[in-house]
Amino acid sequence: MPTVLRVGGLRIAIYPNDHRPAHVHAFGPSQEAVFILNCPDGPLRLRGSLGFSVRALNRLEVELQRGTRRTLRGWSRLHGHH
Repeated sequence: MPTVLRVGGLRIAIYPNDHRPAHVHAFGPSQEAVFILNCPDGPLRLRGSLGFSVRALNRLEVELQRGTRRTLRGWSRLHGHH
């Protein structure tokens, strides 16, 4: 699973055999969250999370929004147009 972005100690990845809509998985030591990218202009939408606090999810969403172009490039490399 390719890492397309790092946010603090978190790894943002896209599964090569994943499905639309374009989305990313955020992984921490014991956490996972999935954000729908709502390409190309957003806003991001949290699909689900496990182990993240609301505060951590809010910070993660801000950082992911800043890195949207990079994550979209990663999605397009693996899956074609978003």
